[in-house]
Amino acid sequence: MRPIRLLIALLFLAVGAALGALNADTVMVDLGVARLALALGVALLAAMLVGVLAGGLALAASVIVPLRRERDA
Repeated sequence: MRPIRLLIALLFLAVGAALGALNADTVMVDLGVARLALALGVALLAAMLVGVLAGGLALAASVIVPLRRERDA
């Protein structure tokens, strides 16, 4: 199981590096209170990371916490 996880992690690392290298153009990101000049690849990776974290929090709030409450009750 551990070698499979390592291969998957390396695959995602390679995809992230390729995404960053192929999208090196600078873009302006307007956050309302601040403007950031970022490489497009960095902006894409940051957006994906925020999406993964938001999905994980939504999953934890809607599935994991209620199951723990049922188990403890």
